[in-house]
Amino acid sequence: MELKIREDGINSYEQVMLIYRAALKQMNTRLEILSEEFQQRYKYNPIEHIKSRMKSGDSIARKLRRRGCESSLENMVRYCNDIAGIRIICSFTSDIYHLAEIISSQRDLEVILIKDYIKRPKPSGYKSYHMLVMMPVYFSEQIIETKVEIQIRTIAMDFWGSLEHKIQYKFVGEAPEHIRAELLECSAMISALDAKMLSLNQEIMEQSEMEDKAAALLEQERRKAKFRAQNHSHYGDESSMFPD
Repeated sequence: MELKIREDGINSYEQVMLIYRAALKQMNTRLEILSEEFQQRYKYNPIEHIKSRMKSGDSIARKLRRRGCESSLENMVRYCNDIAGIRIICSFTSDIYHLAEIISSQRDLEVILIKDYIKRPKPSGYKSYHMLVMMPVYFSEQIIETKVEIQIRTIAMDFWGSLEHKIQYKFVGEAPEHIRAELLECSAMISALDAKMLSLNQEIMEQSEMEDKAAALLEQERRKAKFRAQNHSHYGDESSMFPD
């Protein structure tokens, strides 16, 4: 059952925020479990770290005003998709799409919306992969489907995004032209850096795979040689049983 104000007996801001906090905790736990599994099972963890946050009441009210909506619980739930937000930081762009696929495959999650700002960056140069999912939140007497926004980005994208956020906050959303131009230039540099780091990582992985194969072949030859030596010794002992 999707969260519906009053129909679910929910009629206060505190009750709504409780539901979103619970959704955030559950999603955070799912991602932490994935992170531990990657580390233990595959010896490689694409998740560098996870950040989570709840949107403040003031931020929600400002967002509704920008949309020309009245500040009400109904509008808050209907129009604010990022009340509960999680950001996953990865090493490489390939990790982003791999994680997005894994999250999408979880059977009790419904992916409502995807915005791929990596393939189609914002005019400012902003890059990130956004997913809006609906997930079940379990309470004592009901299950409520709740929206959680997931952002997946590389370390470099996160660095750029953090700086842009500070600049937008400083200049109230309208930074000077020369700063916006430099940010856009930095975004291109970060894209080039991400591509170079991904290429280097792939080369390292390929080299490592070749070394592992070579080591396996050497071990196989060593075992064969040991087996042949043991057999030769065995037959040599048997021949000594017969006198000259």
